[in-house]
Amino acid sequence: MTKIFITGVAGFLGSHVADRMLELGYEVVGVDNLVGGFMENVNPKVTFYEADCNDLEAMKKYMKGCDIVFHAACTAHDGFSLFSPYYITKNTFENTMSVLSAAAYNKVNKFIYCSSMARYGKQPQLPYTEDMECMPVTPYGVAKYSSELVIKQVCELNNINYTILVPHNIIGPRQNYSDPFRNVAAIMINKMLKGERPIIYGDGEQKRTFSFVGDCISCIEKAITLDNLNGEIINIGPDEEFVTINQLFNELKDILDFKGEPIYVKDRPNEVKLATCSSDKARKLLGYKTNTTLREGLEEMVEDIKNKGTKDFNYIYEIEINNDKTPDTWKNKLI
Repeated sequence: MTKIFITGVAGFLGSHVADRMLELGYEVVGVDNLVGGFMENVNPKVTFYEADCNDLEAMKKYMKGCDIVFHAACTAHDGFSLFSPYYITKNTFENTMSVLSAAAYNKVNKFIYCSSMARYGKQPQLPYTEDMECMPVTPYGVAKYSSELVIKQVCELNNINYTILVPHNIIGPRQNYSDPFRNVAAIMINKMLKGERPIIYGDGEQKRTFSFVGDCISCIEKAITLDNLNGEIINIGPDEEFVTINQLFNELKDILDFKGEPIYVKDRPNEVKLATCSSDKARKLLGYKTNTTLREGLEEMVEDIKNKGTKDFNYIYEIEINNDKTPDTWKNKLI
């Protein structure tokens, strides 16, 4: 039986990957420090260890005997990383170095890395394609892209087959909706279900595409199971339904029959206005197809959060740099 090691297995994406790998007959070992993940997400068939990916000795120990590594664990806070650069990059770049080193130590066969569209930064043209020069504009984006460069070096040196996947704005059931620093759709749903007006930064005309988690899992499954993707960097997620944050709000307003309007606050520093990725390479190499529309994905999220109940927002991350550019919503816990 093929044995796969999944980091962030109690989190949103990692738990879904674990479920799918178990369905395919894999033995799954998973780790999570439970900072952003929840035990309720962990499939009982997973051999689970509560551990921090920055603990190299723990990673070496728990990864023993695994054939494949899927590394998804990180504090995926793009905009917030400008104001907490140490903590966010430590849990993005440094934790990747620990997992990567453990993978080389244990002589794994394949390393799948979950990167981020933050790697691209602000580009002169759309959509973002994998061959573009990366120009990240946040510490998180820099940490993600830097991790990719070291993964290439270490995996090639140690004959590890590797693939870098670049999901963007994943949505769906199990997403952490109590985190005030990320996951715009989840934050909006949580607030609107409470009868509270959601917050929109700037004019709300920022445009994004949102990837339903199930569609991303189909791509991740192929990256794990296929052997012809060594060294490939592949965007995963739709390039249809390129929508503004205002449109996202209006879609949720209709789904929830919400009567209020959003509260507009000043722009967040370094936020990219227009960002979408091409899915052409994923279609070619992974057989990608968008099976879930934005509306359908949001409806599933709403149902999931309704069933679990709304939550207070959890300001567990320290603001390291608190100045006049730090959003008031974070400084004063206004979300």
